[in-house]
Amino acid sequence: MAKPISPEKGKMMLEEKIGPLVLKMAVPTIIAQLITTIYNLVDTYFVSTIGTSATAAVGVNSSLERTITVVGSLIGGGACSYIARLLGAGKKQDADRVLSTSIFTGFGIGILFAVVCSLFLEPLVRLLGANEDCITYSMEYAQYVLLAAPFMIISFALNMCLKSEGSATYAMIGIGFGGVLNCFLDPLFIRTLGMGVKGASIATAISKIISCGILLWPYIRKRTTAAISLRSFRFVGKDAKEVISIGSTAFFRTALSVISGVLINRVAGGYSTSALAAISVANRVMEFPFAVILGFGMGYQPVAGFNWGAKRFDRVHESLSYGTRLSITGSFVMGALIFALATPIVRVFNTQADAAVLSLGILCIRLQCAALPIHAWTSVINMFYAGIGQAKFALLISTARQGYCFIPALFLLVWLVGADGVAGAQALADVFCLLVVIPLGIKAMRIAKTGEVGSRKKAAAV
Repeated sequence: MAKPISPEKGKMMLEEKIGPLVLKMAVPTIIAQLITTIYNLVDTYFVSTIGTSATAAVGVNSSLERTITVVGSLIGGGACSYIARLLGAGKKQDADRVLSTSIFTGFGIGILFAVVCSLFLEPLVRLLGANEDCITYSMEYAQYVLLAAPFMIISFALNMCLKSEGSATYAMIGIGFGGVLNCFLDPLFIRTLGMGVKGASIATAISKIISCGILLWPYIRKRTTAAISLRSFRFVGKDAKEVISIGSTAFFRTALSVISGVLINRVAGGYSTSALAAISVANRVMEFPFAVILGFGMGYQPVAGFNWGAKRFDRVHESLSYGTRLSITGSFVMGALIFALATPIVRVFNTQADAAVLSLGILCIRLQCAALPIHAWTSVINMFYAGIGQAKFALLISTARQGYCFIPALFLLVWLVGADGVAGAQALADVFCLLVVIPLGIKAMRIAKTGEVGSRKKAAAV
């Protein structure tokens, strides 16, 4: 049997000072996200030595990896929020049921996804944005990543669920070890064994599977608060509604990031392979500050959810205020630093000295850096609503940045300035997001302070 929620963890979540607590939860998550980002950059660097077409293929397949995590985000994001509230309310048996059902369901869906996509591999990578120059590389990379799809899905869910009970450090170790391992396997398979893009894909698959095993280990050893077991596996309507409603915010956020990635790949690839490679490099570089922002939000969310479940609204309000201040300040500093270093950073990944890759990549990075504080604040408000179980508001925010704000921004800028518009689409979308985030951010502060979401009529009006 897994342990009941420990007095130490309960005391930590309900009594420790908000600043240190949020950082204790967020820092391991940020480190894990950064390690994953570093491995992506290493992946891009070694593949870039093969050529511009290979670099473009990595950008195409990043959309495939995000597609795989769409299911993980639906299950993991929803289960994390729900489990945190159940544990905060002392309902451990219910938490066991939600966790077990989520993990086994995710693994089954992952197997189905891998089989179907493998049968239609070429149409799949073409749909994701591969052009004739990089189609072969894209297929080589995709085939092995798909083998790891079931493990990637439940890794995402396990990572989120470990944080829901305060085990952020172990979650960091699981994700981080896979990222570090990949950094060593990339040069081994790509250069030493001469396997090229295929080697990068195999290295990624191996690393993801090992990460999954590490994240699963504390559940196997019964060292966690919530337990995974076949006996607890049971579909309950209320559980499914909670997990899907809250997980839908992460699901649509991830799904729309895939759709926006495919759109921008197809538009950039329509101009040239160099443009596609430039966007690929810029997006990989910007994953670094995005990882910090996402990691902070994922660390903050369980704090909000646990205290909301325990009806400690004073701490919910304090954590939201702290999260807002720190995220905006930190993102401003990160953005300024990367903005200043954009040229040498892009040169590192532009090993073929392609002038178009250099100029467009720098422009894309700098414009996104300028809008980074908006993205950071948006993330905190989104995680707040997801943490307290307000799916409709979380969904409204999560679908904005890379959905109903991004798509108009992309086509508007491409129509106005051509290929350079591809570079500025995400930054303009972040600005558009303020139309949604400002009113919902004000509402979030009121909810956090009073503990009252408001009547359905008022909520609908918002």
